[in-house]
Amino acid sequence: MTNSANVQEKNKEVVLAFYKEAHFDGDVDGAIARYVGNTYIQHTAAAEDGVEGLRNYINFFLKTFPNAKGDIRRVIADGDIVAVHAHWTNLVSKNGDVGVDFFRVQDGKLVEHWDVMQAIPDASKNENTVY
Repeated sequence: MTNSANVQEKNKEVVLAFYKEAHFDGDVDGAIARYVGNTYIQHTAAAEDGVEGLRNYINFFLKTFPNAKGDIRRVIADGDIVAVHAHWTNLVSKNGDVGVDFFRVQDGKLVEHWDVMQAIPDASKNENTVY
């Protein structure tokens, strides 16, 4: 495996550990301490910029949706960007929601984030799923 591939695999491991520990296990402070850099650029409109903005946003999410469950379907790395494609239940939509989070990783720490969320519709014009 090339050094670039090794870095991408390590970046995926960091993102998955953060995602699981913060969102699924509720260890927000521990996950931030272990996996988030001192500078954190946030592109989610509902969250403030910076590490404290991230902490406040995830704690708000966990408090607002205490029964939310996420299931990671795939993780993709491209250079310093890692994407997580997840199925969420008990959020907003009755059929669940599909979310994609993009993280930029620098020196083994999360330093930037973007996301998109879509409700899973009642019907589809094709036989494929959103996953």
